[in-house]
Amino acid sequence: MTKAIVVRSLGGAEVLKLEDVPLGPPGPGEVQIRQAAVGLNFIDVYFRTGLYKTELPFIPGKEGAGTVTALGEGVKDFAVGDRVAYASADGAYAAERNIAVKHLVKVPEGISLETAAAMMLKGMTAQYLLLQTYKVGPGSVILFHAAAGGVGLIAGQWAKALGATVIGTAGSKAKIDLALANGYDHVIDYGKEDFATRVRELTDGAGVDVVYDSVGKDTFPKSLDCLKPRGLFVSFGNASGPVEAFNLGLLSQKGSLYATRPTLFAYIATRAALDACANSLFDVVQSNKVRINIHQTYPLADAGRAHTDLEARRTSGTTLLIP
Repeated sequence: MTKAIVVRSLGGAEVLKLEDVPLGPPGPGEVQIRQAAVGLNFIDVYFRTGLYKTELPFIPGKEGAGTVTALGEGVKDFAVGDRVAYASADGAYAAERNIAVKHLVKVPEGISLETAAAMMLKGMTAQYLLLQTYKVGPGSVILFHAAAGGVGLIAGQWAKALGATVIGTAGSKAKIDLALANGYDHVIDYGKEDFATRVRELTDGAGVDVVYDSVGKDTFPKSLDCLKPRGLFVSFGNASGPVEAFNLGLLSQKGSLYATRPTLFAYIATRAALDACANSLFDVVQSNKVRINIHQTYPLADAGRAHTDLEARRTSGTTLLIP
């Protein structure tokens, strides 16, 4: 048996219950790991509420890190004692778990398991956004919503290291100050200013090359008004609710714009792609160009309180659940 958070009905944070659940030996192609930490992400909320569909009951969570304690049949590239992390395997909210090795990467020396759990999903999301969905480099001008969030703080540092001018949005002075300390050149208080108007002011009317938007309903379609002609709108989350259906003609009217709705899981769908993305992240963290900000930790049993704080925007940076 092991301890895990189980969701038996969809709803608010109160549906997250700590239970004893069976844990057998790992199956073929799997290992068993003892988890040091589990990452909290907004996608966990989407599954809990039913915005993203899954079968009940389920153990939420996508991201964690720990130590291999047992090997399943046919596993050759991992050994007992290996420090490992993952970002794309359902069932993370548990003290121990079995997991297919196709999801795992080895954590390099010099990176703690807690840091690994804090950065895999968010850091690889920043990687594909900045280096694959749109290739940010010297001269790029970008807008990143939720600049003080887990992905936002990583992306701000990384984009600055790539040579970009980095504009962000945040909802309080504390979060603005935090973003400014993590790579952002300008941070707009979306509660006090019209962010589209302010972006135009900051860019002398030109607009930005790309908008990265994990907020969704509250920032659309104004995000489109921030873009240069032929700019790219990247919607990668729905913290305020999903973007409603819209007429594609809107993209034409606002300057022959592009729009995409990527997910990390499509960018790490093969072993080669996962290794490349993870290694790129490990390299930039080990180079000290990007720091991982762990700002909140909760016992696994308090997952409900962690979800409540996340949804109320009382968190910043990365949040960990500790089994």
